[in-house]
Amino acid sequence: MHTEPDCDAVEHVPPIPRLCRYLSELSPQPMVAVDGTTHIVSYVNPAFIQLVGKAGTDLVGRPFADAVPEGARNGCLELLDRVFRTGVAENLGEQEHRQLQPQPVYWSYAMWAILGANEQPVGVMIQVTDTTETALFRQKSVAMNESLLISAKRQHELTEVAEALSVRLQSAVRGRDHFLAVLSHELRNPLSAFSTGLQLLKLSAGDLDLAENTRDMMERQLRQMLRLVDDLLDISRITTGKLKLHKESVGLASVVRDAVEASRAQIESGGHHLTVTLPPSPIMLDGDPARLSQVFLNLLNNAAKYSEPGGSIQLTARLDGSEVEISVRDKGIGIPAAKLPHIFEAFVQVDTSWRRTQGGMGIGLSLVKEFVELHGGRVEVRSEGLGQGSEFLVRFPVFVGAAVEPIDRLEIPSGPRRRILVVDDNRDAAATLAMMLKIMGHEVRKADEGEAAVTAAEEFRPELVLMDLGMPNVDGFEAARRIRAQPWGQKIILVALTGWGAERDRQRTQEAGFNRHLVKPVEMDALMRMLAEMPLS
Repeated sequence: MHTEPDCDAVEHVPPIPRLCRYLSELSPQPMVAVDGTTHIVSYVNPAFIQLVGKAGTDLVGRPFADAVPEGARNGCLELLDRVFRTGVAENLGEQEHRQLQPQPVYWSYAMWAILGANEQPVGVMIQVTDTTETALFRQKSVAMNESLLISAKRQHELTEVAEALSVRLQSAVRGRDHFLAVLSHELRNPLSAFSTGLQLLKLSAGDLDLAENTRDMMERQLRQMLRLVDDLLDISRITTGKLKLHKESVGLASVVRDAVEASRAQIESGGHHLTVTLPPSPIMLDGDPARLSQVFLNLLNNAAKYSEPGGSIQLTARLDGSEVEISVRDKGIGIPAAKLPHIFEAFVQVDTSWRRTQGGMGIGLSLVKEFVELHGGRVEVRSEGLGQGSEFLVRFPVFVGAAVEPIDRLEIPSGPRRRILVVDDNRDAAATLAMMLKIMGHEVRKADEGEAAVTAAEEFRPELVLMDLGMPNVDGFEAARRIRAQPWGQKIILVALTGWGAERDRQRTQEAGFNRHLVKPVEMDALMRMLAEMPLS
């Protein structure tokens, strides 16, 4: 493999290449000898040639860095210099090399000095070990350990999430049970009053005062039940994103006035004193008048409910830049600090020894927050604790597109005499509504199911049909379609009377041919308005 003299002229020993060949030519370990100062390769054994994939003639007589290009970066050349300088053998473990392979290989190095006749280093012998399998196994082990750690961490996180969900589920179950218990209580109260009222009406005979007082009581209980149902429907609409606002320019004064009027009965029943202070200049809001009034109605009712008899309630509004701030303050039982962050959550109530006697579902303040935020406003609550009263602060952006409040709505006058067909399988409901319409001067016919309604409509040719939807055999939807299919039924105004008031229910009635959709029980002022707005036949 090499051309060289038999012996060194001075030392009378074989030169380095021959000596190395004697010792390592047949070694399975790749070995290479280099000059200590120039790093020139003086010998390579067959195993090293096979390792690097180059011919021996391309390695001997050239720098070691040509055979191992990565040596300049991985510290191999620095180690070679140090071993030559100190004469101390050293190792360099698992260095990555690319060579000509598509995947990296890993080599470890062992280096020791080659001594001359004077026992001083004249070169360095390098033994290379291919540790690719070991390195890859170690990498896989590390990756597996990291994966296991990540898996364990993820499992811990999932366990925490599962525990949190379990706690929330248990809380939801308790909330559901509490909600059903409260709902049952709140429905039984007015139903019990209705039952008692009906018995009193039967016994009142000629006692007009007793009959009138009983009717007043039943009307109050009916309004209470309707408010409860409306609140529950509002919560459902908000939860499903189906609540729609009918915005217009509305004055704050009229909104507050409507709320005060609606809450007057509860405030007066508790003997409370209400003070309302508004800015002298009109303040306009861009919002849904009914929902805005409900915000302050709920706050006023809440203040009245949780104030001791004879309490003081203050509603104060003031302008603050481009916003108006409305405060509803009471001197009632107050709110514990622990309850303040949750006071606007649905079904949350302040626990007091007399709370149950005050009733309520605990959804009024939740609706306040939702309605306020739907109008671009915000609401907060303040309380120093139990016995210290509470204050609710509502802020709305002022509507600058209008300068004055709209005038109050005029009372709807009675209109011309109409021909009206009332259809309801509940004969008491049909008879009561028919009687009311007759008292108002209209000509009225009744039908108690859909088939009879179509027949009566063809004979009577009414201008207006007030029809229930859920009837046996032919329901209101089918009856409306049959009426609309007749030439004489094209111009009849069909109004659906139903206990279902969701948006999808209104869409179904519209598709069946109804002109209007009224939710039972129908307020008489709404019915009178509709009659007055009807075109003359």
